[in-house]
Amino acid sequence: MSDSQVQGAHLVGSINFDEAAQTMRVAAEELGGLLRRIPDGEVGERFHWILFQADKIGAAEGIERVGDTPIPMRMLDIRPVRLAPGVQAADIVLPPLGYAAAALESWRSFSELKAAGVIPGETRFQVSLPTPLGVVASLVASDDREAFEPVYERALAAELAEIVVAIPAEELAIQWDAALEFAILEGLTAHTGQPYEWFGDVWEETSERLARQIDRVPPAVEVGVHLCYGDVAEKHFVEPRDAANLTRFANAVVAKAERDLTWLHLPVPIERDDAEFFAPLADLSLPEASELYLGLVHREDGAEGATRRIAAASAVLTRDFGVATECGFGRAPEGTTVPLFETHRAVAAAW
Repeated sequence: MSDSQVQGAHLVGSINFDEAAQTMRVAAEELGGLLRRIPDGEVGERFHWILFQADKIGAAEGIERVGDTPIPMRMLDIRPVRLAPGVQAADIVLPPLGYAAAALESWRSFSELKAAGVIPGETRFQVSLPTPLGVVASLVASDDREAFEPVYERALAAELAEIVVAIPAEELAIQWDAALEFAILEGLTAHTGQPYEWFGDVWEETSERLARQIDRVPPAVEVGVHLCYGDVAEKHFVEPRDAANLTRFANAVVAKAERDLTWLHLPVPIERDDAEFFAPLADLSLPEASELYLGLVHREDGAEGATRRIAAASAVLTRDFGVATECGFGRAPEGTTVPLFETHRAVAAAW
């Protein structure tokens, strides 16, 4: 066994409460000194990660929806989008994407809770953003992805710029969520049978794109990365054979990024408490100053299962790490949030 310790916890993003203020209040009350940052739970139209972006993009002049019949999901129409005939992607002007507006609204609640002493003074406000690659690969028709990617990337960069101007740097943390990257790296195709990517060297191109987003975040603002294998119906789109691809991708991103990464989050499947899964983490080239969180907390087996997975990880890692769930849990069954918080608390020491 190594001398690594389990210190701290991380909340990936979505949490199954309806209100941002409630989410942040309960997180602070339940996890307190375990957390260095608190998200707003991705409430409202953000409840299913990026799917609300189809409606945002679809409102732009020159964009049309794929299919004549809406595909409803609560308040959303999740049909993909495409360029209208004869329209050039460079001529598209996207409306606000909703990320900055949501962040600034939640920031006001966060500030009030901190002023009231509910949230500890040193805790930062966490804003989770998708990578442009994730949105374009998921929601844009395949023939238009290459041309549309820079349009969306500029629009998302503008949202980030609005956030970092409005929220003090010492209070802010930005997390980039990378999920479609692993669908691409694992060789999956869309339901049409076509590949998600529009480029050749997938390892080089996906890692370079994520590093570019990391470097958009100003140095005084914390920045983290959540690597993800999906969470539709609480299931991965493919189960990783082990942590090798997670390690390889994380190493490539860290090497390409010009600024330091504040934290890295990696998922751990519920059934994996074996040495084979964790063994590749011995090659993780994460600077000692960067925090590492392993998503080994699962609602189905609580502290007992998390403890088994911690033991397996500790046999490989020579550095301290914190705990988290695999992904956000905004779509988990009602009533599971506080028990999940209790599990985090049971297996991790405070900072």
